[in-house]
Amino acid sequence: MSGFYTTVQGDTWDMIAHKKLGSTAYTDQLISANMEHVETFLFPAGITLRLPEITETQRGNLPPWKR
Repeated sequence: MSGFYTTVQGDTWDMIAHKKLGSTAYTDQLISANMEHVETFLFPAGITLRLPEITETQRGNLPPWKR
């Protein structure tokens, strides 16, 4: 899934990764795709973030309880 996500007030990196990419395991990739916001912990509303492309190979690296 690639594309964009517009934050709502109170979003955090891990919340966005879970909601939009399916797992908090992708938090690092989400941050890497949006380095201009790397120092943000708690997002205000209206910030547009790029969603990284997650491949099946990357999904296969997750433990079974996170797939």
